[in-house]
Amino acid sequence: MREIVLDTETTGLDPKTGDRLCEIAGLELVNYIPTGRTYHVFINPERDMPEGAFKVHGLSAEFLAGHPVFAAQVDGFLDFVRGAKLVIHNAEFDMRFINHELGLLKRPPFPMDDVIDTLAMARRRHPGAPNSLDALCARYKIDTSKRVKHGAMIDVELLAEVYAELLGGRQTSFGLGPRAAASAGPAAAAAPLRRTVPLPPAITADEEAAHAAFVAEMGGKAVWLKYAAGAEEERKAG
Repeated sequence: MREIVLDTETTGLDPKTGDRLCEIAGLELVNYIPTGRTYHVFINPERDMPEGAFKVHGLSAEFLAGHPVFAAQVDGFLDFVRGAKLVIHNAEFDMRFINHELGLLKRPPFPMDDVIDTLAMARRRHPGAPNSLDALCARYKIDTSKRVKHGAMIDVELLAEVYAELLGGRQTSFGLGPRAAASAGPAAAAAPLRRTVPLPPAITADEEAAHAAFVAEMGGKAVWLKYAAGAEEERKAG
């Protein structure tokens, strides 16, 4: 399953009153694991930057004027997100702007059925608690030291970690990673589980005989003999 963790920055709160997108960032997940593929663009909003918005993300009209408008970048954006679910915090806000920009270009809107709202997920999991991205990072002890201002790219990186927690505590390794082992305590690490009934051999008797003949041709100094002896001792002890 392919998903894109997505975030935007804008000139304000409402595209119907003339506010526009000025930054989009995306981070690709496949089966909940980051692949390393990202998408990040600044967008010329073709308008001024209100002081309130500038204080949030630090993107000035002068800086953005040197970047392409959305119409010049829309195909690259659509190529990146095509076929994926979008994972967004407070998705209604971002999708309102994205679909407004697409509408200006006579492009079809994204259906909300293809969007996963992590704010809604967080509210179900932590009812009555603060569920902003900052609050969730604090709750899950996610490092936000690089986040001096709101920025789409750093926010999608943080949101990807939050999303993993909301899915069940970063268990995409199915509990087999070092973090899971550490959380299980020293007793679990010191006493691995063993099968009460060994699995049957995966090779036939003829294959085993052929392998033994092959090793014999190597002579008494074959490295394989050392490992074979160790395996036999472990089998007897188990």
